[in-house]
Amino acid sequence: MTTTALDDVSTDDDRASAAETTGSGRAFALLLVITGALGGLAAWIITLDKFELLKDPNFKPACSFNPIISCGSVMQSQQAEVFGFPNPMAGLVGFGVVIAVGMALLAGARFRRWYWLGLNVGTLLASVFCMWLMSQTLYSINALCLWCTLTWCVTVLMFWYTTVHNLKHGILPAPAGLRNALVEFHWVVPVLWYGVIGLLILTRWWSYWSSLV
Repeated sequence: MTTTALDDVSTDDDRASAAETTGSGRAFALLLVITGALGGLAAWIITLDKFELLKDPNFKPACSFNPIISCGSVMQSQQAEVFGFPNPMAGLVGFGVVIAVGMALLAGARFRRWYWLGLNVGTLLASVFCMWLMSQTLYSINALCLWCTLTWCVTVLMFWYTTVHNLKHGILPAPAGLRNALVEFHWVVPVLWYGVIGLLILTRWWSYWSSLV
């Protein structure tokens, strides 16, 4: 018996299921790692500042520059603890998972369909939550947190390109024409999405921004 045979612990079922798994290209894997790291950084900084605010209500986070760009106002709002604990603590876990998935893909990992769908659903729910937080920031809290804005942007990117990946590999069913169009012009949706976010921020405080010119 050869050493190769001794080291081969795979079964016939394992080999058969290999064709049912899907990996990714290097670009998508790197996107997950980078966006996960940026989101994790934002969540970590917000968490540290939140702890400081709990110790000293008069603490002023470094990203609080004026009445509009005021991270402290956002962190002290009710919306900042939707689940009964600071929102960024959930981000630390979620973005950590995304980084782990990206690193695994860089190492050549392949996942089953249910795993990719789970990642898609997770990033979708995160994007919906971020868009809700954005609406609360703009029209209820009346202040903007730059680190929160970074979180919105990277979450949108994670969700969209996970969706594109799943469409490209047939994990999400879609007509061939729609699938090919979305894969070919993948950049259109995030550009438009970011444009809408920027436009909403610009128009919400237009009188203040125009006074700075």
